[in-house]
Amino acid sequence: MRAADNDTPTLPEDPAALRALLVETRVLVDTLTAERNTLSSRCGSVTAERDALVERNERLRHLLLKLQRRQFGRKSEQLTDEQLQFAFEEIEATLAENAAEAGKQSPATREQQKQRRRAGRGRLPAHLPEIEQVLAPEATTCPCCQGPLVEIGSDTARRLDVIPAQFRVLVTRRPKLACRACPGVVLQAPAPARLVEGGMPTEATVAHVLVSRYADHLPLYRQAQILARQGIEIGRAVLADWLGTAAREIAPVARRMHELLQTSPRLFADETTMPVLDPGRGQTKKGYAWAIARDDRPWGGTDPPAVVFHYAPGRGAKHPKALLADYQGILQCDGYAAYKTLAAAKEGITLAFCWSHVRRGFIELAKGNTAPIATETLQRIAALYAIEAEIRGKPPETRQAVRRAKTKPLVDALFAWFEDQLARLPGGSPTAKAIRYPLNHREGLIQFLDDGRIELDTNVVERAIRPVCLSRKNSLFASGDDGGTRWCAAASLVETCKLNGVDPQRYFTDLLTRLVNGWPNDRIDELMPWC
Repeated sequence: MRAADNDTPTLPEDPAALRALLVETRVLVDTLTAERNTLSSRCGSVTAERDALVERNERLRHLLLKLQRRQFGRKSEQLTDEQLQFAFEEIEATLAENAAEAGKQSPATREQQKQRRRAGRGRLPAHLPEIEQVLAPEATTCPCCQGPLVEIGSDTARRLDVIPAQFRVLVTRRPKLACRACPGVVLQAPAPARLVEGGMPTEATVAHVLVSRYADHLPLYRQAQILARQGIEIGRAVLADWLGTAAREIAPVARRMHELLQTSPRLFADETTMPVLDPGRGQTKKGYAWAIARDDRPWGGTDPPAVVFHYAPGRGAKHPKALLADYQGILQCDGYAAYKTLAAAKEGITLAFCWSHVRRGFIELAKGNTAPIATETLQRIAALYAIEAEIRGKPPETRQAVRRAKTKPLVDALFAWFEDQLARLPGGSPTAKAIRYPLNHREGLIQFLDDGRIELDTNVVERAIRPVCLSRKNSLFASGDDGGTRWCAAASLVETCKLNGVDPQRYFTDLLTRLVNGWPNDRIDELMPWC
């Protein structure tokens, strides 16, 4: 091989020169190694800084979207449900006003409106009394031959009429009968029992005050104003006396309903705040209305639906323990730690958690269309609800079979997908936090797959406690711990009436009448709202 074609470097033959070259090479290697280590360290630091920035940016972006929606979002997102309904009512009333004006200008439009109303007005309830008005022609003879006219048919129209709430005076007269032949013999019928001894209201009147307060959420001062419009001057203090007297009578019925619910195989549970007056400080404090509800209609159960409220001054684990002291069965609830403590301390309770709470964690994230993971999560959960809609009302065995065949693969895939996504996300991001909730509550969330009686969510009890929020807004606060207890007893019966399609006014009138007249305690089960 020629020397020109050989790329191998020529080493010096002198030992001193060779030693100097080796030292130089070693210094160069050490320098390159140090630079590599420095670069590697910098790369690791850059990677950590990048992850921290990604996590921080996601949090900031999430907060920015929330602030933008508050400031620039649709007005409907800034309104409560009640305010939104009011806005809809006003818009619909304006449209109706405009349509009425158009009907006056055009007979054809007026006829179209009339036909549309006839098609959509539905039927009046059969139990309403009917007052018939006959509008006969003034003439009863033929205008041509003057012969008598005979009826060959009639047009009948039914319209809904109203008599405004009218109070009346019920006069009870008890004649005294005496014997002319026997001195001192006087007979008189005994006076009927009264709920308010020495007072003026009948049981129906007290029931009206109670229902107006706890079903229609009218504070007593507003009820006093309504009475004053009819010339009835009854102050708020008097109405409060009636209300307290009635609450004392109905309390045993509410307690018995609580006992009956604890014999159910499945219950829903939830709690909400209830501000109450703290007399010692002259301020309000935070109380809680705990609720347990039963509704077995989704799986064809025969027990009537019911809800019981229980007032407690706090939210600690001791309160659900007291509320469910005798309960054994399935408890559907959210992931609040107090329920977990209850299940851990008491045998026989199986917790089933709520998929609606899982979904809520992703709704806010998905609103800005910048969180594809949240959007896909909502779509996957919607598929679970679609299956539930198909099996609602069917027997537990059928529901369980369908869930195992259709729902279980979707749930398993969803949790596997959660774990995969969580491994890719920064630990402190809002999306990661939302994913951890279902992963941490997986055991309770999958309970519904093995039992057809379990629902997918706790919406039953959440709907039942909505009146608490409305009453809280209208009345500001309860009178104290005793007021919270009174509210819970009355609301338990009112809301159970609603669940069973019972008119609360009729129920409380009948209930108070029976109780005042000495209804036996061993037949108290016959006083339940569903009886």
